Amino acid sequence: MNVSRNFILAGALYLLIGISFGIHMGASGDHTMAPLHAHINLLGFTLMTVFGVLYRVFPETGHSSLARAHFWLHLGGTIVLLVMLYLMFAGRIAEEAMFPIAPIAEIAIFVGIALYAYNILKNLK
Repeated sequence: MNVSRNFILAGALYLLIGISFGIHMGASGDHTMAPLHAHINLLGFTLMTVFGVLYRVFPETGHSSLARAHFWLHLGGTIVLLVMLYLMFAGRIAEEAMFPIAPIAEIAIFVGIALYAYNILKNLK
């Protein structure tokens, strides 16, 4: 598994999705999904691309089980959280209905980033 490549590809996909939301909001004048748009671009495009580039620049960090766990936790947590945010902002679920799924997704993202930090401390020489 090439963690760097997977992060960069996922980031590119999230950029397409985020830009699509931005175009839709601009064309419709409805900015209800602005917080979702921001989360897609930050958690999806920006962080995934940065992680991918850093794993590429420092390959000793990208060839570990920590990097693979980081990728899957960040990807899975982000997908779940973004779906939950979409459902909430679209009015399909109440904020209370996000519990406990959204907090679990947030914790998965946090644990993934903690693994990333540990990986950098452990393997970056």
